Amino acid sequence: MDAIILAGGLGTRLRQTVPDIPKAMALINGRPFLTFLLNYLHRFGFKKVVLATGHLHHKIEEFIGRSYCGLAIEYSAEDEPLGTGGGIKLALSKAESETVLIMNGDTFYDVDVASLVTLHQEKDAHLTLALKPMRDISRYGIVRFKGTRVTGFEEKQPVAHGHINGGIYVANRNLFDGFDFPEKFSFEEDFLKPHVSRVEIHCLVSDGYFIDIGVPDDYRRAQVELKAYE
Repeated sequence: MDAIILAGGLGTRLRQTVPDIPKAMALINGRPFLTFLLNYLHRFGFKKVVLATGHLHHKIEEFIGRSYCGLAIEYSAEDEPLGTGGGIKLALSKAESETVLIMNGDTFYDVDVASLVTLHQEKDAHLTLALKPMRDISRYGIVRFKGTRVTGFEEKQPVAHGHINGGIYVANRNLFDGFDFPEKFSFEEDFLKPHVSRVEIHCLVSDGYFIDIGVPDDYRRAQVELKAYE
């Protein structure tokens, strides 16, 4: 199975803390955050990774190159921002396996990938999400589900507890077949939310370690907590 890492984020909220580099290249104890994700994929036996890049993509290409720890690296560079959906669609076109793991490039979520893939196959799903249970949520939208079937996505709002999309997916390579999207579109707003009843979307709840480095406070927290994954 191939993997895709979405490493094209602009990192607007981190810009004062981490200027002039892509968000996925933000240093964690002297090492780019992206290397933690690549090491994670290597741990699960992946062989090929497509890096979906955009802003300052040459800095990622210069550091990572065409291979990393036995992983073959291919690039899906956006000449101009395509949105999360457009970026995923372009990267899927460069994947070779029929089923692909997709990861956000600014979050680390310690999920049992084998269990996520097994659920995807058992349910004959188009897309399978890993959901993180959280308390006192305001930064993230909430995912609603019944059994393993995802039934809805709610906007960001302060809630006492719920399940958030952890940013790790198993997707069929032909996920967008049959949809007439423009080149630029949002994965969340244009695909997931309006088509949740049409697309077979399932979920695996996992309370594994999760961190999103997209804001300065959590970026500083990652300097300490990610030592366990070096």
